[in-house]
Amino acid sequence: MESQWLQDAIRLSLKASREGDNGPPEQRDPRLHKLVEGIIFSRKLVPTYYLIILGFICLLSASHWTEKTLRWRRRQFYRSQLLGTGNAYDNPVKYNVPIAREQALNGIRSSSCSTVEATASLLQKDLDERTTLLETREAHGLHLGYLGFIICTAKAILIYQPSPIPFVNKTLPSNGTSVVLLAFMALNIFYTFFHINFTVFEVFVLADRFGLIFVANLPLLYILAAKNQPLRFLTGRSYESLNIFHRRLGELLCLAALFHSAGMVAVWYTLFRPDGLGLTHFLVIKMVLLGIGAFISYEVLYLTSLASFRQRWYELFLGTHVILQVLALSFVFFHHETARPYVGIALGVFLLDRLVYRMGIKSTTIGAYTKILEDEDTVRLSSTVSLKPRSPCWIFIFGPTLMSGWKATDHVLLTIPSLSSKHWIQAHPFTIASKGPLADEDEGRLELLIRAQDGFSRDLLNAARLHKHLTVHLDGPYGSSHARTILEDSNLAIVVAGGSGIAVGFPLVHHLLDISRSTDTEIAPTFMLLRRKIVLIWVIREEAHLSWAGRPALADAENRGAEIIIPQATEEIGRPNLKVMICEILEKFANATGQKTRIVASGPDSMGRAVRNTCASLVREGKDVDVAIEKFGW
Repeated sequence: MESQWLQDAIRLSLKASREGDNGPPEQRDPRLHKLVEGIIFSRKLVPTYYLIILGFICLLSASHWTEKTLRWRRRQFYRSQLLGTGNAYDNPVKYNVPIAREQALNGIRSSSCSTVEATASLLQKDLDERTTLLETREAHGLHLGYLGFIICTAKAILIYQPSPIPFVNKTLPSNGTSVVLLAFMALNIFYTFFHINFTVFEVFVLADRFGLIFVANLPLLYILAAKNQPLRFLTGRSYESLNIFHRRLGELLCLAALFHSAGMVAVWYTLFRPDGLGLTHFLVIKMVLLGIGAFISYEVLYLTSLASFRQRWYELFLGTHVILQVLALSFVFFHHETARPYVGIALGVFLLDRLVYRMGIKSTTIGAYTKILEDEDTVRLSSTVSLKPRSPCWIFIFGPTLMSGWKATDHVLLTIPSLSSKHWIQAHPFTIASKGPLADEDEGRLELLIRAQDGFSRDLLNAARLHKHLTVHLDGPYGSSHARTILEDSNLAIVVAGGSGIAVGFPLVHHLLDISRSTDTEIAPTFMLLRRKIVLIWVIREEAHLSWAGRPALADAENRGAEIIIPQATEEIGRPNLKVMICEILEKFANATGQKTRIVASGPDSMGRAVRNTCASLVREGKDVDVAIEKFGW
C-alpha cells in the first residue's frame, strides 16, 4: 500500500519525542525519512518557545522590581528629609478641608462644568499656598523638545483605546495591550510555520506542528487562568488584569486545534482514502477518537466562554468551565505521548490553584448580614472579620487571606450554598466595597455590594427579603497594588467611579486618606511632601444609588479632605462629559510644573474608554498623567 510509509511515520511520531534521532532505520520510501526528520525537528523546536516566554516575563519582572526599588528609595529619601526637620508630624501639612455638609451631599447636583468650578473654588486658597506661580495650560507641558514630543505621542498612542468593533460591538483593549497581544500571536505563528514545506506529502508535519503548539501552550493557558499564580509576584499584575491574555490564548488554541484536526482529515483524504481506508474506520482509531474528544471539549469550552454566553448563562458557564477543563485534559493526555508532560503541568496548576489554595488556604466561612438598599435592587452583605496577622514569609508563599486583611481594589469570590443546590460550586467575583483595615486594627468591616440581575444575584436578593443573616464562603482576597501605587505617588489623585464602580473608588479614597494621616514614616512621607489632592467623581444612574456608599460616609470622606463630585443622575440629565470635568480639574489643581496626576477609573466599558482616551490626549500635550482602569476582564 503506497501510504504505508505515512502510517509508519505516524507510528514513529509517537516515539520521536522519546527516541530523538535514534528512530528505526527502515525507510520504505525516501519521503519517510524526510517526514520523520520534520517531526523530530518540530519536537526540538517547540520547547524553545518557553525560552522566549520566560525571557519576556523576566523583562517585565525586572521592570516591576526596578520601579518598586526606586519607589522605596524615594520614600527613604523623603523620610530622611522629614526626620531631619525635627517635628514633621507635630506640624502636618495643612489641607483645606471643607466642613462636612450632610445637606450638601443630599443634593450635590449640577452640570459637570459647574460642579468642577464649585469644587475648584473650595481649593483655590490651598493651591495659592502650594505654588508660587500658576501657569496657564498653554505655558505648561507644551515646551517639549523634539524627542519629548515623540515620547509623549508614542505614550499617548499606547494609552488610547479604540472604539468597539462595529456590528458585533466587541470591546477592544488599549493600543498598548493590543501591541503585546499581536506580538504574542506573531510568536505563535512563527513557531507554527517555521521550517515547514507546504507540500501535500508533508501536510502531516504541519498538522503535527499545530498539535504541538496547542499542547505547548496549555501550561501557560492554565497559569494565566489561575487565581493564585507567580505572575502577580513577578510582574505586579494579578489574574484579572491578565485575563485578556488568557482569553486570547484560549481562542488561539481553539484555532490551532481546529487546524490540527483539519490537517489530519486532509492526511486521510489525500493519502489514506485512495488506499481504501474509509473515513469511519479512520475516525474510530483510538488515537483519533481521543483527539476528537479533546477537540470537541475545548471548542465547547470556548463557545461557552464567549461574552454573550457568559452574560446570559453565567452559572452554566462556571459549571461547564470546570467540568470541560478536566475532561479535555484527560482526552489530550491519552491522545498522544508528546502531550503528557504539558498536560501534567497544566493539570498540576489547575489542581494546586483549585484544591490547595482556593478550597483550602484562602477559603473562609463567615456569617454575613444582608440589607436591601434604597433602590430595592441591590444587596449589601456585611460582616466583621477578626484579623489574625500572618508572617511576611507566609504571605509571600501562600498570599494574603481575609484573616490577614485586605486592601483597596481587592476582591473575593463569593459562594452561598444555602441559596440552592446549584450554587454550592459557584464562585462569583465581587469587589470589597469597604476600606481595608489598618495595620493596628484587630478586626475589619467587610462589605460587598451586589446588584440583582439574573441567576445568583437575583436568588440572593430574594433570600435577603426573607433572611437577615446568611452563611457565606469567601475565597480571597485577590487583586493588584497597581492602582494604589500610582495614586500614592501623585500630586493630584482622581478616582472616577461609574455606578457600582464605587466599590473600587470609595475604598481607594479611604486608602489615600488613611495614609495621609499615618504616623508611619515608611508610608506617609511621599504623601506628606507631595501634598496630594484627592478628587472622587461618582457618576450615578439614579438618586437612590447614593445609598451604596452612604451619605454619612461620603460626608465623612469630604470632611477628611477629599473632594466629592457627584453630577446629577444620568436618568435625569444623561451622561456627564468626563473629558471636560477631568481637564478642568487638572487646569485648576495640577497646572504647576512637575505636578503628577494619576487617575483610576472603575465602571462601565464606555466610561473606562472615555477616561483612558482623555488621559491619552493630556499625555500628548505633555502632561504628567497616568491612568489605570479597574475591571475583571474584557
